[in-house]
Amino acid sequence: MRRTVFNEDHEAFRETIRAFIEAEVVPVYDEWFAAGQAPREFYYKLGELGVFGINVPEEFGGAGLDTHKFEAVLYEETSRAGVNFGGSGVHVLLALPYLKMLATDEQKKRYLPNFVSGEEMWALAMTEPGTGSDVAGMKTTAKLSEDGTHYVLNGAKTFITGGVHADRVIVCARTSAPSAEDRRFGISLFAVDTKSEGYSIGRKLDKLGLRTSDTAELAFVDVKVPVEDLLGEEGKGFYYLGHNLASERWGIAFGAYAQAKAAVRFAQQYVQERTVFGKPVAHFQNTKFELAACQAEVDAAEAVADRALEALDAGELTPAEAASAKLFCTEVAHRVIDRCLQLHGGYGYMNEYPIARLYADNRVNRIYGGTSEIMKTIIAKSMGL
Repeated sequence: MRRTVFNEDHEAFRETIRAFIEAEVVPVYDEWFAAGQAPREFYYKLGELGVFGINVPEEFGGAGLDTHKFEAVLYEETSRAGVNFGGSGVHVLLALPYLKMLATDEQKKRYLPNFVSGEEMWALAMTEPGTGSDVAGMKTTAKLSEDGTHYVLNGAKTFITGGVHADRVIVCARTSAPSAEDRRFGISLFAVDTKSEGYSIGRKLDKLGLRTSDTAELAFVDVKVPVEDLLGEEGKGFYYLGHNLASERWGIAFGAYAQAKAAVRFAQQYVQERTVFGKPVAHFQNTKFELAACQAEVDAAEAVADRALEALDAGELTPAEAASAKLFCTEVAHRVIDRCLQLHGGYGYMNEYPIARLYADNRVNRIYGGTSEIMKTIIAKSMGL
């Protein structure tokens, strides 16, 4: 089926990224996997390549575009190669929308040039131990000092992707207690410098998948955050978080579709090369039927992911549509990758094969950004149920 979502600029970018992956990532990826993170220096290379600046205004060193299509190409190309770019996805997909939406001109001048170059990597700290998807239940506090020059931050966060290498973290904290009418009231966002006294990184978490993406626990003990680093208005944090959830969920949906597409590619190559009972595995009817069924599911997921991308770029992707895309694409990816691993037999369980890593990486897609169960709740609510 002919796709209409990408143009010549996107395809030129695809060629550049594909060559970059082959030269800079594939040869060292096993080292990253063993270390449990991409090296900090790698992000400078992405900065030099211009990856971080695509959606940043030109006056701050970016390309000045307003589109997620280049991110979509990145998802497809990293999945195709069986690699990922560590915590850099959070830097662009999660942190940048908040900076563009909330930062003052003064803040943008301070933050964005280093954001584009990779000199300052950003992460988003929302989840807390014991709260999970219940953002309104957060306990981390930020209290304004008596002289009004800074906030005092106390609390803890967990599952923070990019948290080990981050130079600044957008931290969600309570600046006031929830009201009786609205428990979501009183949350604010802060751009916290990770070099601040009292800021500490706990464990680098040992994850099932996404092994090259650093994920950490963070702790704040009387961290002084200058009032100049408050993002947006005090108390409106929950609204801001909700505003950007559609783009986050689109990213997870598109990434899952790209992984499913890659899985079919890996399985197709493997069954043509692997011989059983004197024949290539690809010659057996079951293999053909399994891959054909997987391809049909990938075609459907591609259409859903592309439609959501066009709606997102047009500013028209609703929360329910984003939830639907995430639910469908992540569930398709789960089924397709499992079936493609099965076609690899015992080798599919070995980490030296990309399908095994893909299987582990994919599992979190149905959890983070809102679980599949929460996606169903959102969709049902939009149906008036």
